[in-house]
Amino acid sequence: MTAFFSGLTTLFVFVIGLAALSLVVLFVIDRYQTTDTVRRNYPVIGRLRYVFTELGEFFRQYFFAMDREEMPFNRAQRDWVNEASRNQSTNVAFGSTRNLDPVGTPIFVNCPWPTLEEDAVKAPAMMIGEGAARVPYEAPSIFNISGMSYGALSTPAVRALSNGAAKAGCWMNTGEGGLSPYHLEGGCDIVFQIGTAKYGVRDEEGNLSDDKLRELAAHEQVRMFELKLSQGAKPGKGGILPAAKVNEEIAAIRGIPVGEASISPNRHTDIGSIGELLDMIARIREVTGKPVGFKTVVGAYGWLQELFAEIQKRGAGSAPDFITVDSGDGGTGAAPMPLIDNVGLTLRESLPMMVDLRDEAGLKDRIRIVASGKLVTPSEVAWALCAGADFVISARGFMFALGCIQAMKCNKNTCPTGITTHDPALQRGLDPTNKAVRVQNFVEQMRKEVGVIAHSCGVPEPRRLKRYHVRLVCPDGRSRPLDELYPTEGAEGDTVADSPTSEDRLTPLQ
Repeated sequence: MTAFFSGLTTLFVFVIGLAALSLVVLFVIDRYQTTDTVRRNYPVIGRLRYVFTELGEFFRQYFFAMDREEMPFNRAQRDWVNEASRNQSTNVAFGSTRNLDPVGTPIFVNCPWPTLEEDAVKAPAMMIGEGAARVPYEAPSIFNISGMSYGALSTPAVRALSNGAAKAGCWMNTGEGGLSPYHLEGGCDIVFQIGTAKYGVRDEEGNLSDDKLRELAAHEQVRMFELKLSQGAKPGKGGILPAAKVNEEIAAIRGIPVGEASISPNRHTDIGSIGELLDMIARIREVTGKPVGFKTVVGAYGWLQELFAEIQKRGAGSAPDFITVDSGDGGTGAAPMPLIDNVGLTLRESLPMMVDLRDEAGLKDRIRIVASGKLVTPSEVAWALCAGADFVISARGFMFALGCIQAMKCNKNTCPTGITTHDPALQRGLDPTNKAVRVQNFVEQMRKEVGVIAHSCGVPEPRRLKRYHVRLVCPDGRSRPLDELYPTEGAEGDTVADSPTSEDRLTPLQ
């Protein structure tokens, strides 16, 4: 026994000595290195600054930030998605924690006679590409999964999304990384995105391949094709997949070398004008027989006026079957901070603009508008429908449904929840079977609660929401109806029940 304690004492002294020696070595290294001023002036202790900086974002999230303070998504938004995806109650008590005073806050105008439950109906399916595509798509859900590439997302994450989308009856966008077996695994409807590098549909020279388009279109699950002109995270720059994520399987699907960073061109090299865009849409639609649209972040908008003028000149059949409007306030993709922070209009401004330009061109029934960008709660989705969107899609909302904790490690292959990493040890924590159910719950709860807002406004289903059903807080502190801020020429398609009554349209004295 004495020998045992003697051994422990010796070990303890050795460990202390080793620790002391390590501190001396770090002291010498820090004192004589020339790259870091803090460590040079404060050897060893200066290293704690970087430890605390790294841990700070986690401490702020759990201990210091209020429910409505964090960016890009606050705790209240994340909690709603978490509770909805777990099929738990999303009710709260003792009043809202949301400040309704900031400019731009939407306030829905409840009707004195809300829609009774027995009169409420589900938002009907909507046809996309009818009269233009040989195989139009009857899209069943108003809320769907936005583009997130396989490669950016892990295998279990894509599996969970695919299976969950099938259970919920919504579509799943592949993102620009090509079609993987895991997208098809669940049996859901697929929107294949064609990015600027043409991953998955490129020939050996990197050009668009008609043969590969036909192969993809042969999958019945592939319902539509989307040309990505730009995305919210980085308008004007192509996709970025770090080399650490480009394994053999991802390289094979994309048609690129293993272990090299996947950097897409900042635009389609074969599309440089309105005419070339419409020609490309016509080519893909002819080859595949499926509806074709494009995704864009609106900045300059004169080109949109020219686009709709050219469509009118060529005929409605030349139009894209849908247009996805993405918001300029960032997204899932890795991107330079200046692009995430300051380039591209937010959806609050660009969505009503796109809807109005489409309607003025007489193409309301021809082109469907898909809204994308930070729409993760029912009020945000309902606002987009009021503004004129036909469908709403979300990427980060579904990441939260999969268990994302907003660790902000998406581009580092170190995602702690296994969603955006290819590290098997980290992926192990993501069970696709369990998370597929969470995806289903999220979609179903979203549709249900958007319906609750619609019924409160006196309409039977969400697509009957109009601009006069929501007001936005203005700089003078008063709210004004959206149709006053973004007036339309008429309320085409409205019924008497939908029409604004004097009570609906009461506004403060101007």
